[in-house]
Formats: sequence, structure tokens, C-alpha cells
Amino acid sequence: MDAWVRFSAQSQARERLCRAAQYACSLLGHALQRHGASPELQKQIRQLESHLSLGRKLLRLGNSADALESAKRAVHLSDVVLRFCITVSHLNRALYFACDNVLWAGKSGLAPRVDQEKWAQRSFRYYLFSLIMNLSRDAYEIRLLMEQESSASSRRMKASSGGGVPGGTEPGVSGAPGGGLPQLALKLRLRVLLLARVLRGHPPLLLDVVRNACDLFIPLDKLGLWRCGPGVVGLCGLVSSILSILTLVCPWLRLKP
Repeated sequence: MDAWVRFSAQSQARERLCRAAQYACSLLGHALQRHGASPELQKQIRQLESHLSLGRKLLRLGNSADALESAKRAVHLSDVVLRFCITVSHLNRALYFACDNVLWAGKSGLAPRVDQEKWAQRSFRYYLFSLIMNLSRDAYEIRLLMEQESSASSRRMKASSGGGVPGGTEPGVSGAPGGGLPQLALKLRLRVLLLARVLRGHPPLLLDVVRNACDLFIPLDKLGLWRCGPGVVGLCGLVSSILSILTLVCPWLRLKP
């Protein structure tokens, strides 16, 4: 199992390059269609996209084992919320890759009787659940970091003003009752600024949020839950793929655990 996981990890870069090329073809095909390119050229782009998709499925053979190993490691995390989100995400990824392997067997002709539409819907459903868990984990980590940053700011303000800031209030917001809409707008603005400061100070978390948010449009479109169109799917898939490649080139940008 460990040997296969190491081999699978080595093929990740090739798979992500193929993924970027696939979604670039999807975006290019949409642009050519909008600008009235020749049908022959559009057909060639669609065929290239299909070949890249099939090649990616071949590179992902056995990734279920990698996802299961990651789930086994996540079970031992001390934080309950992180343990739940990461473990469930990896289990859904394992099921997604298993469905993807069945699809590859059907498209390559090894199992011609496979109902490809049914297995594709299953794979995208598991993919969607995995992304929801990833975004839930991101939201939880952002909440923890915002609380830490808010507490640190309160302590700094208390130290500079000699302890004059009431406990439990947002830094920079008066504790006086009333105020109505302007005070609510001020609190919202401070929360947005705090969120921006937290994300700016934690690039791996920012990249993970953007990547998962972009990926979310793909299963939503494929499952018919929110029709985005091939242009949006191609653009989001390309951005997500570039960010994934960036985390391989710069491992410190990968969110841990």
C-alpha cells in the first residue's frame, strides 16, 4: 500500500497538468463557439479535451488507496471538527476516485456495458460532498484564526490604553447601546477587514478557499444543481488547476494537516 501511495504521489503533477490543459480546452472551445469559429476546429478542441480527460482518469487509477491512507491519518487528529471534516472529505474522495476508475474502464472499452452517465453522476456527487467538507474545514479554520486575531487586537488595545476597552467588544467598536444601522455597518466592515487580514496572513488557507470555491462550480454544473455553462466551468477548473500546481511547486502553500 505504501509503495502504491508513493507512486501515486509522483503522478500528481502530470495529472494536474493534464487537468489544467483539459479545462483550458473547455474554456477555449467555449470562446471559439461564441466567436463563430469553424465547426472543424471546435470538433478538434472537443476531441482534445476528451482525450485529456481520459488520460487523467488513467493517471488517477489507484488514487482511492491514497485517499484512504489520508483518511486513516486524519482519524488521529486531536481537533474533533478538523478530524470529522478531513476524514469525511478523504472518504468521499476515495469513493469519487473509485467511480472514476469504473468510468475509465467504460470509456476505454474494457467494460463497455458500464452505464457511464450513472457512474458519472455518482462520481460528481461524491466530489461535491468532498468539496463541501473541504470548505467547511476552511470556514472552521478561518473562524479560529479570526477569534485569535480579535483577541490579540483587544489585548494590544488594552495594553496601549491602560485597559480601557471593555471585554467582549470588537476592537474599534463602542460598547454603548443603540447606534442602529451605522453601528451594524461598522461592525460588518471590521469583520470583513479582520477576515482580509487573516487570509492575507495565511496564504495556504487563502489558496485552499479559492481552489475549493472554484472546484465547487464543476459538480454543481454537472449534477444540474446550478447550470454555470462551459465557460464558467472551464475558467474555474483552470484557476483551480493552476493553484493546485502551485501547491506542488511550493509545498509550503499546501494547507496542513
